[in-house]
This record gives sequence, structure tokens and C-alpha cells, in this order.
Amino acid sequence: MADQKTVLVIEDEIFLSQLLTNRLKDSGINVVVAASYEEGLAALKTSQPNLVLLDIILPGKQTGFELLAQARQDPILKDIPFVIISNLGQETDVARGRELGVIEYFVKAKTPLDGLVEKIKAILEAQK
Repeated sequence: MADQKTVLVIEDEIFLSQLLTNRLKDSGINVVVAASYEEGLAALKTSQPNLVLLDIILPGKQTGFELLAQARQDPILKDIPFVIISNLGQETDVARGRELGVIEYFVKAKTPLDGLVEKIKAILEAQK
């Protein structure tokens, strides 16, 4: 599959990360997984994903917002679309995500996995 899309999942919750990976792979999507800010930034540079699923709460001092801000300042990474999946659902968090250019913001507790996977597939399809 020459036109196979790649999704980078930056999520430290192993169970959710595995579920997402399995569902996306079942849909024919290549998945790269990172569990921290550092891993996520490195994977972002090496995997050149078509889409990034980003958690905000990551282990260590840096957050997903900081990773997103860092990516937006990099000429090579700045145009990669980001979707946030987080337990943080406050309006201020959603607004900050939007300011940093995320295309979607999903609150984990309010988003069924199947719905999330369908949304991701639709976003990737729209890129063609």
C-alpha cells in the first residue's frame, strides 16, 4: 500500500494506546506509538505522520501543549495535523488547543473509541 497513512499516537496510557493502535491497524493505517514528550518529539521527526493523536498529560515536566507548540515552531513539522485526546476537557484547555491549531479536541471520557477511530479515518480520507 503505497498510499498508506501513518498516525502517530502520543499517549502514555498503555491500554488506550494499544486499543487505538489495534483499531487503526485493522483499518489499514500504519501506527507509530510514543509514550512521552521526548519519544513523541523524536517520533514526530522520524515518522513524518499524516496525523498526530496527542494526549495533553504526559509523564515528566512537559505537556502535550508544549509538544504541540514546539512542533508549530519547526518548519518541517508545523503543518502536520494534530488531534488532541485528553481527560482535560475544560474550555480553557480546548481553547488553548485550538489556538495551537489542533483540528479536533476529544475528551476521552466523552468519546467512544469507535467514534474516535471513525473520525480519524475521515480526517485521513480528507487528506487525499
